[in-house]
Amino acid sequence: MAVVRKVDKKVRSSRIKVIKYQILTFCFFKNIKVTNTELELLTELSVNNGMEINDLCEQLSVKCIYRTKQSARNAISKVEKKTLIFKDGDARKKKIWISEEMNIETDGSILLDMKVLGV
Repeated sequence: MAVVRKVDKKVRSSRIKVIKYQILTFCFFKNIKVTNTELELLTELSVNNGMEINDLCEQLSVKCIYRTKQSARNAISKVEKKTLIFKDGDARKKKIWISEEMNIETDGSILLDMKVLGV
């Protein structure tokens, strides 16, 4: 019978860091590579899920995550190709959402209870 070592780690963190952790964990286990700026984009979108693309691009450029709205729009296209987000709506008022497969919790206090077994 194999011996399993159990490690308990407890960390108190900000809501934004917990959201980033959820995104990174999902990407890690799905072998999806994301850059730091893509992670910031996904975090902003998680907090403001269902945003219009123009509003998100404006917000990302104002927060200096991307220099211009066009570079933010290009990054959104890259992240969409990685199937982490999806768009819906007509050409002028497209809205953008985090993929439901990611199952990111963003509201209120968040307690993540994850169990991972490495064999």
